[in-house]
Amino acid sequence: MTRPQIMVVEDESIVAEDMKAMLEGFGYTVPAVAFSGEEAVKKAFDTHPDLVLMDIVLKGQMSGVEAVEHIRSRCNIPVVYVTAYADEKTVRRAKATEPFGYILKPFDARELQTAIEIALYKHQMEKKLYESEQRLSMTLRSIDDAIITTDSRGRVTFMNPRAEALTGWSQDEGLGRHATEVLQVRRDTAEGLLEGPFVKVLREGVAINLADHNLCLMARDGTERPIDNTAVPLRDDHGNIIGAVLVFRDITERRQSQEHLVQAEKMNAIGRLAGRMAHDFNNLLTVISVYTDLLLSRRNRHNQLERYAGEIKKAVDNATTLTSQLLTLSRKQLLQPRMVNLNAAIAKLGPTLQQMTGQTIELVIVPGPELGYVNVDPIQLDQVLVTLVMNACDAMPLGGTLTIETANIDWDERRAHRYPSLQAGSYVLLAVRDTGSGMDANTRARLFEPFLSTKSRGRGRGLGLSTVYGVVSQSGGYIEVDSALERGTVFNIYLPQVEPPSATQKPGASTAKLQQGLETVLIVENEDEVRAAVGASLEMHGYTVLEACHGKEAMMICRRHEGPIHLLLTDVVMPQMTGPELAQRVCSLRPETKVLYVSGDTSEALHRRHLMEPGTAFLQKPFTPDTLARRVRAVLDAPPHRRSLVR
Repeated sequence: MTRPQIMVVEDESIVAEDMKAMLEGFGYTVPAVAFSGEEAVKKAFDTHPDLVLMDIVLKGQMSGVEAVEHIRSRCNIPVVYVTAYADEKTVRRAKATEPFGYILKPFDARELQTAIEIALYKHQMEKKLYESEQRLSMTLRSIDDAIITTDSRGRVTFMNPRAEALTGWSQDEGLGRHATEVLQVRRDTAEGLLEGPFVKVLREGVAINLADHNLCLMARDGTERPIDNTAVPLRDDHGNIIGAVLVFRDITERRQSQEHLVQAEKMNAIGRLAGRMAHDFNNLLTVISVYTDLLLSRRNRHNQLERYAGEIKKAVDNATTLTSQLLTLSRKQLLQPRMVNLNAAIAKLGPTLQQMTGQTIELVIVPGPELGYVNVDPIQLDQVLVTLVMNACDAMPLGGTLTIETANIDWDERRAHRYPSLQAGSYVLLAVRDTGSGMDANTRARLFEPFLSTKSRGRGRGLGLSTVYGVVSQSGGYIEVDSALERGTVFNIYLPQVEPPSATQKPGASTAKLQQGLETVLIVENEDEVRAAVGASLEMHGYTVLEACHGKEAMMICRRHEGPIHLLLTDVVMPQMTGPELAQRVCSLRPETKVLYVSGDTSEALHRRHLMEPGTAFLQKPFTPDTLARRVRAVLDAPPHRRSLVR
């Protein structure tokens, strides 16, 4: 074992020799003895001892404290002061150099040895700690995730290179700043910044996972990118919070891949449903064709004509429902949560679900009595049901039983505590249960990962439940899964109940009596048949109708028409000029004119910001004359400064 090397710095030669002899008697090696500060610095750099015993007052231009400052600036050598001075000024100067000991002369041998051993041990421990910190720092700097740590007041204490790259702040710039200044986040579906995750962690002392909260990082240069993150508190040995650490990553590519996957799943679902629905569409078209020919025949009595027209109307309504259910799986559209009764929603989708299950699977629907209402987007709800049913069918290739059940559930604080993110209160349960092959524990643990697939290569979708999880989470609900191999699977979805509508008003229904109108409506529609039908319907309700086949003709009418134009009813997607562009020009020319958009298009055009702003009136094709009349009346009667979104 190598003996510790200790250098002595003492301007009195006799004292220096005594100390050297004493140290060698203890078993230490003395590589050098220095008699001045300048000599001490040089010999320390040359011999690099394990410890320096330094007198404070030395002969020459440099004091012992100044010598230590030079030594410590270039070498990590511990120092123990051996001095006869203990006044406040001297001690204060010595403390600034962070010595490992301070011995007052005169001293005995045991006292010196103890001070040396403690200093050597302390230096060894500090060296190990430093090496450990360096390894940790290198690890944190080399990993691909971004990491930021703070102290107990939320001030940044560390940033790895990935965090610097994503936030736009260097560590030198960020250190000491509050974390909410360096890391600014918002939800990508809302304006304004959110309370930083550090704030909640430090305030509540709990770890938070924000992977499914659609967070967007606002970088220093204004760049925005989607992230997910995890924040946890840092505690000392006594459990006190001393800071927080946040780990986050850029999920732009993952978000894009997930969107592509969702679209692929929808298209795959359409392919599976198309063959099953073709038969129903052909039947509906047959009904419409036959009764239309009968209406055109001159051999019919008046009461027969009325019956034939009624049958045509019924077939058209059924076709509209089927079309809407197909578009649920493929389109991007204006999504709005509504007050929904799950029993009614399941009943409406029932025929489609029955077709999906086929003849080998028994579909059992058990609606709960007096079921509460939930606030959810009906389109997303249909997607959840279709996805769960399709997966259940895949799990029962030889047949089985598929049960869809609803019920009211009340969770108290004790029961709700078992479920992450579930608050106490009233919920509506949607349970989808199958008797299929079930899942093992590993599959259940990764069930909601967007790229998980239990199917053979080339079969496409996989389980595809990440979308279901997202819909339920965004609706304020919670989803749990119970499954085992060969024992089937049950998905339990809990959605918060909302206050039921009044007894005289059902959700989505209008009790307003149809009213005749006297206003002037400009209809802009590039399809001649649609424009003529809409015009005839509004004229039947008393409106004065002006018609244009495109935006330029509409602007010509606006300039030449002498009277007021109370409403512009325009298609969204048209050649030459879009509906929103036309509306902007018309309203500049005639500020009093209100606007109602109509469209049967399901493309990205309907997602532009000007159709999602509050106050925008929109009516989806196809629609009935009654629906059209009510929407037109609602837009005309709305206050000029506040137009309700009409859907």
